[in-house]
Amino acid sequence: MSTHAARLIAPDGCRGLPTPHQRRTRNGAAMPTGPSQHSPNGHLDSRRFRQVLGRFATGVVAITAVDPLSGRPCGLAANSFTSVSLDPPLVAFCVAHTSTSWPKVRAAKTVTVNVLAETQQDVCKQMASKGGDKFAGLDWTGSPGGNPVLDGALAWLDCVVEAEHVAGDHMIVVARVLQLDTLAECGPLLFFRGGYGSFNGGFLEPS
Repeated sequence: MSTHAARLIAPDGCRGLPTPHQRRTRNGAAMPTGPSQHSPNGHLDSRRFRQVLGRFATGVVAITAVDPLSGRPCGLAANSFTSVSLDPPLVAFCVAHTSTSWPKVRAAKTVTVNVLAETQQDVCKQMASKGGDKFAGLDWTGSPGGNPVLDGALAWLDCVVEAEHVAGDHMIVVARVLQLDTLAECGPLLFFRGGYGSFNGGFLEPS
């Protein structure tokens, strides 16, 4: 899986419900039964893994910083973001080992998490792109830590990286929140089954 939100979870086609003989009951709830989803070597099938995880809706964030070497803004998009602890205030997100943006972001003293709004699908795709100027045409202001806060974002959090844990093909990054604030009051940008959407606007098919 990639750190880019548009690629984190592969599209999941709509599947019909199991036929009656494929269903059993557990604690009063109907549970599907059927063939194993393991590959011949005994491991989970990666495509099926992405399909199932694609049914878990997530928000989308842009993690931004200023590259200390070039002085230019840098960033990436991710939907693997969560709060971890209130005391101390910690958050976490996942970054692929193959990410070329993360080393630039990681080199900064602080990183800033932008919680993207439902109107920022194009911003998300631009932040998730590979190469080029990800901030071309985007308006932003500096956070107290000096990093880009994207215009239209719902909220921002200035953080300092505290720990990085290797986890398969990704790195789990734990960061301590230094400062934070809310901005826009509209709904969040959501990612579900390979498409973007909102609470009221439905979901778009992946491009």
